[in-house]
Amino acid sequence: MLYESLEILREQVANYLEEMGLGSNIVVLDSIAHFIDNTNRDNEPLDNKVILSLLNLQEETALKNQRNYTIEAGKPVYRNAPVNLNAYILFTCNRSDYAFSLRSLASIISFFQGKNSFNHKNTLFSRNTQVMQSVTEFQFTTELFTPSFEELNYIWSMLGGKAYPAAMYKLNIIKLQREHIQDEGALLTQVQTQYNQITS
Repeated sequence: MLYESLEILREQVANYLEEMGLGSNIVVLDSIAHFIDNTNRDNEPLDNKVILSLLNLQEETALKNQRNYTIEAGKPVYRNAPVNLNAYILFTCNRSDYAFSLRSLASIISFFQGKNSFNHKNTLFSRNTQVMQSVTEFQFTTELFTPSFEELNYIWSMLGGKAYPAAMYKLNIIKLQREHIQDEGALLTQVQTQYNQITS
């Protein structure tokens, strides 16, 4: 659900920027490092775009100790507990001029101020690929993450050294679980009760 969550966000933000008159189909899901590090001109698809990149993943340890079974058809079915992740993402505004980048950045922040919770009930998204067609239920929230100047310097150095107008967000909680059954328990059919009398 990692890619799917980011693709849903990409589409939502792109639709909002189009509503604000800032261009259509301008948000792309890609690594900003590809653009910064590429000295050739084969990175033109990222010109005049808002680039959504994944920076880091963090396991949500508070949800780690969950039960590892569910009851299906009256039987316990054992699976490994899902991995619950927080994702740190970066919206980098690489528009044709600096003013457009700042307007795009402000609109992105406004979008998430108005809507920071996303689920299958309140979010419509395109299902034009097989991956997105398989998405049924999902739920995650977003919050603005503000790194310190030192952290920001490290992030841009890691990405290639050039800083662009950008905003970082934290996605809580993305659940990843493989459909793999470890074991199945037997159906409980009867309870045997036998009491032994205790004599003093």
